[in-house]
Amino acid sequence: MSNVTLKIGGRSYRIGCAEGEEQHIAKLGATIDAKLEATPGMASQSELHTLLYAALLMADELDEARKGTQAAPSASKGAANVAEPLEMMANRLESLASRLEGAGASS
Repeated sequence: MSNVTLKIGGRSYRIGCAEGEEQHIAKLGATIDAKLEATPGMASQSELHTLLYAALLMADELDEARKGTQAAPSASKGAANVAEPLEMMANRLESLASRLEGAGASS
């Protein structure tokens, strides 16, 4: 098991990952951070809302990739290569957002 520290929305997150996945996870984190940087007003949002918004952006991209896959079967292999990491990251972000939401409700 290895760890990667991601900087997303001006905040740092330590994420566990399999050995050898560090660079891939760091790249996905940078993609999410870039999406949030391009969205005005995110700096003033809570950590939960920032992560939730990031998860929604990634889920939207995944949905669009899936629609593109259905419309163009010949490109399905390339779209699947992009969609799978996006889906994994969206699931991780949704899980983290749920945990943060639970922690916020208990405090």
